[in-house]
Amino acid sequence: MASMTETLILHGILPLQHLDRLERLSRNHSDEEAVVRGLVADGVLTEAHVTRARAIQRGLDFVELLEYPVDRTAVSMVSSAICRRHGVLPIGVEGGRIRLATADPNNVFAIDDVRAATHLVVEPVMAEQHDLAAAMDRYLRADDELSDLTTTLEEESTSSDAALVTESSEDDAPIVRVVNLLVSQAIQDQASDIHIEPAEHELRVRYRIDGVLHEMQSAPKAIQNGVISRLKIMSDIDIAERRKPQDGRMSVVHGGRQIDLRVATLPTVWGEKVVMRILDNSNTAMSIRDLNLLERNYAVYEKAISKPHGMILVTGPTGSGKSTTLYSTLGAVARPEINVITVEDPVEYRMDGINQVQVNPKAGLTFASALRSILRSDPDVVLLGEIRDHETAQIAIEASLTGHLVLSTLHTNDAPSAVVRLTEMGIEPFLVGSALDCVVAQRLARKLCDRCKQPAEPTVEELDRLGFPSVGPDGSPVHLFAPVGCRQCSNTGYRGRIALHEVMAVSEEIERLTVERASSADVARVAKRQGMLTLRQDGFAKALLGLTSLEEILRVAV
Repeated sequence: MASMTETLILHGILPLQHLDRLERLSRNHSDEEAVVRGLVADGVLTEAHVTRARAIQRGLDFVELLEYPVDRTAVSMVSSAICRRHGVLPIGVEGGRIRLATADPNNVFAIDDVRAATHLVVEPVMAEQHDLAAAMDRYLRADDELSDLTTTLEEESTSSDAALVTESSEDDAPIVRVVNLLVSQAIQDQASDIHIEPAEHELRVRYRIDGVLHEMQSAPKAIQNGVISRLKIMSDIDIAERRKPQDGRMSVVHGGRQIDLRVATLPTVWGEKVVMRILDNSNTAMSIRDLNLLERNYAVYEKAISKPHGMILVTGPTGSGKSTTLYSTLGAVARPEINVITVEDPVEYRMDGINQVQVNPKAGLTFASALRSILRSDPDVVLLGEIRDHETAQIAIEASLTGHLVLSTLHTNDAPSAVVRLTEMGIEPFLVGSALDCVVAQRLARKLCDRCKQPAEPTVEELDRLGFPSVGPDGSPVHLFAPVGCRQCSNTGYRGRIALHEVMAVSEEIERLTVERASSADVARVAKRQGMLTLRQDGFAKALLGLTSLEEILRVAV
């Protein structure tokens, strides 16, 4: 059998221009595996290249699962438990043979288990490890198991609610497994919210993925009370109270990570609706650079957060990524030598080294009272979850004027409106002008799938009608991209989201307009003249970079 390096060269996997690098590594390492690892570390080869070479050595086929037309019939022939236990995926069946994608073709236990489950001859093919894991997450969904469980529960629906709640204390109870599957599937699909909605004849489940709700598996009406009772128990919510909205919180472990969910119940005519917001703590590890701010916006924002005092506001509707921006900012400013305290309702993400306070109105701990108390705790940086009323706004403004850096959110449509909103809350305009340093308005737009996006050439008339330039700074025509759809993005054309920003620095001229109680239109006019990019302009700049599409900008930015 040819050696690995010979296979890489003979089959054209290793580009010829890198042969000198191969020779140098070979002189330094007697172990061929170390030579290959060195080529991967240098970026000369990828893990897929190495897997392909190993497949050739073994006389097996190599498949790229992102492009391969996986046969769902083959997938359904082997249980997801067997596939996940052995790290394999059936991808096709024909003529009494089943093709089995694996990263380890020497795993005879996997081949034996698949043969026993299907009674077919197993034909192993090799796939790259990460590619295989992604394909397993995509195809080994919980739908079939959910169907089986809900059918079982429907047959047992003569049980009382009390029995269902008692059943839920057992880890292997059907209700427990249904709830666990619904939550784990949502996390796996990278959903931000889970909606469990009672209807007249069924229990509807929807996931919000990339800002858009997708209908998932519906369940029989008979299991409604059991599912909702189980969720209430997990969230420490009163299961006997069904007449008024309640809030709670729960934690689950998925893929070795602890993920928190914020739970809210709402009585409807067909029963209690439950909405769970998935709070993935991995978002808090983002840096400000990860927010995809354009260079001008990044410079303005970094200058504002570098000041020892002042107020910075992030504005936008619910679900526009304000919390992610603020937590990323906290990560940038928090240091061992400063005291950072947050007041939130609720505390969405737990962060190390930061003092986080949960608002509790029933106990008298409101935003205003908590803020007043923490100012006596010697803070350097204060994060206030939201400015909701005059009292909170007044204390926050005074805190920023007495040597504290205050970060908070406000619900306005754009950055200039934040100035006017604060004065409308009853804050003296001269205090707003003095305290406010920077306002960031933002929206979330869906990000184009890197694998399938295609160049698009909008007409000059279309661009003119939308107010976008038809030529670039160098006079060349603008080039945009459009969504297409592929397996990787579930045929939506989009994968993930990207923030659009409107960053307004409060200059002396804007401060003067604030004192004069000028309109938001006047403030916006001055801010644009001083270099502020509107949400739509920022979106167009990101469309030119190939990050999103023209349609998506128009959907989220007015």
